[in-house]
Amino acid sequence: MTPVSSKQYADDVSLLMVLIDTNPLFWSSTAAPLSFSKLLSQVLSFVNSILLLNQLNQVMVIATGLNSCDYIYDSSSGPTTPMFETLLQKLEDFVVKDEELNKDDTVDGIGSSLFSGSLSMALCYIQRVFRSGSLHPHPRILCMHGSQDGSGQYVAIMNSIFSAQRSMVPIDSCVIGSQHSAFLQQASYITGGVYLKPQLPDGLFQYLTTVFAADLHSRSYLHLPKPVGVDFRASCFCHKNTIDMGYICSVCLSIFCKHHKKCSTCGSAFGQPPTNVSTSDQKKKAP
Repeated sequence: MTPVSSKQYADDVSLLMVLIDTNPLFWSSTAAPLSFSKLLSQVLSFVNSILLLNQLNQVMVIATGLNSCDYIYDSSSGPTTPMFETLLQKLEDFVVKDEELNKDDTVDGIGSSLFSGSLSMALCYIQRVFRSGSLHPHPRILCMHGSQDGSGQYVAIMNSIFSAQRSMVPIDSCVIGSQHSAFLQQASYITGGVYLKPQLPDGLFQYLTTVFAADLHSRSYLHLPKPVGVDFRASCFCHKNTIDMGYICSVCLSIFCKHHKKCSTCGSAFGQPPTNVSTSDQKKKAP
């Protein structure tokens, strides 16, 4: 297979995938440190700055809703209409369609956005760019996330993270909510991206330009935030709960919080859990 690096432009040409959390349940709650309109205005300014850094840079914006995801802006389509008007119109249409979907069919209950879907869409778009021509920019993903993690999306998110790692696509994370995101911590750590939780959300544009605007080549010369206290806990496949200890299937690596007779994923039969060895058995084994 031809190495990805041999098909890339110069080191300073980037393809930036921006995933914006549009979950109305989060932005209408007290957990949101700023309004969605302020977030959008600062993200648009950041996108403009990326496009001004190099005329070959590309930006794709993906909206992450409560029930669905969609592409709302593509800089490669050409400057036929103003970016602000195009993005707002598509974002408004997306929010209306997302609200029309049944709230009872959300991926992981109330509060969590469909982050696994938007991450998969970003990776699919990057693979399409890889196959579109002889040259392509350096891809990276920036997640603007505020909602709580949905444990029911654990498998899909981890599959996307490992796919990004295999494709050498770093996942940067900018957490807007009041709590840290274990999924984004693992995504940035595994793929070599940057994880940041701004202390002053009102200055979000400064955080974005100083931390996430630099291309991948220039990052080696900058002192960027390092991962501290990454939460590597997994979610069980049976109840979708985050656990510290559990049972793992040796065939498909599925995780369970309790012992089962059979793996619900691959169907492998499990043995009995280990029990305390009796005193008589200990005497027999003693030399």
